[in-house]
Amino acid sequence: MPKHEDKYCPRCNTLFECKVGNIALCQCSKVELTHEQRNYLSSQFSDCLCASCMAELKTEFNIKQHEASINKIIGGYRGE
Repeated sequence: MPKHEDKYCPRCNTLFECKVGNIALCQCSKVELTHEQRNYLSSQFSDCLCASCMAELKTEFNIKQHEASINKIIGGYRGE
């Protein structure tokens, strides 16, 4: 029988069911992450997050990456 457990998201404190015994059915599998996005999340949290927080942090990472790219381009135009 697959192992499931109730967890509280360390970011928002929402209760969710972690289905570590069948990851394909777990709520976290609905949020697709790149390797870089996964590293960003794991650098801030050591435990499972709810899908909503995962999606928000994915967006946060993407915005930071986009801003860094823009700043690099702008810095190139300024000769920085």
